Amino acid sequence: MSAPDRHVRHLALPGFGPEAQAALGRARVLVVGVGGIGAPAATWLAAAGTGTLVLNDFDRVDLTNLQRQPLYKEGDLGQPKAAAAARALAALDSGLRYEVVDRRLEGEALADEVAAATVVLDCSDNFGTRFAVNAACVAARVPLVSAAAVGWDGLIAAFDARDAASPCYACAFAEDDETLGDCASAGVFGPLTGVIGTLAAAEAAKLVIGKLLVGEGATLTGRLLRYDARAARFAESRLPRDPRCPVCRDR
Repeated sequence: MSAPDRHVRHLALPGFGPEAQAALGRARVLVVGVGGIGAPAATWLAAAGTGTLVLNDFDRVDLTNLQRQPLYKEGDLGQPKAAAAARALAALDSGLRYEVVDRRLEGEALADEVAAATVVLDCSDNFGTRFAVNAACVAARVPLVSAAAVGWDGLIAAFDARDAASPCYACAFAEDDETLGDCASAGVFGPLTGVIGTLAAAEAAKLVIGKLLVGEGATLTGRLLRYDARAARFAESRLPRDPRCPVCRDR
């Protein structure tokens, strides 16, 4: 099936033209963590025609993952998660490029991957990784979408280091302030991760398209969106830039 046929519903979308689809086709998106949030985010980005998806995860597929990560199947159990994700996504669209990074990204390797990306999605499960990814994005001036989900609660925000007014992740969160906890101890409502992962993909796509999105359009840059799945409520708050932030104050 040709690319125009595949993405014809995008081309029919008001405000979304051939140039926007072409921009997605040229984009390179780094997905850090292909788990509960990263798996659905990567699925939607592949379906949208994102040219290159760099899939970073050093875990293996576990039976407990299948409750919230339907990208994986029982036959993937025990397999490296990033490689299994690449196989599943290639079955969705074999015309895209999938790069597997099945090790922890840190230091120079992280800096290089971030600098090569059009947009970064941080779907990791710990603050250490989140702060390292944020610092790399600030240094390379690469937009970042950060998303998390634990229990019944999810949150997502965007940070665009290309914009002088945008905060960074470190403006909004302190390294010792683990807001949500972890899934192993707190549990997680499976469909919640799909909601947040889908939103993350949408934000990443809009950051790629940028000004090619005709008419009124906005991203979550400078805003934090929370979703309470138990109450079925969204709440939004502003994230101002901290002029004293040790990560981005000199930007």
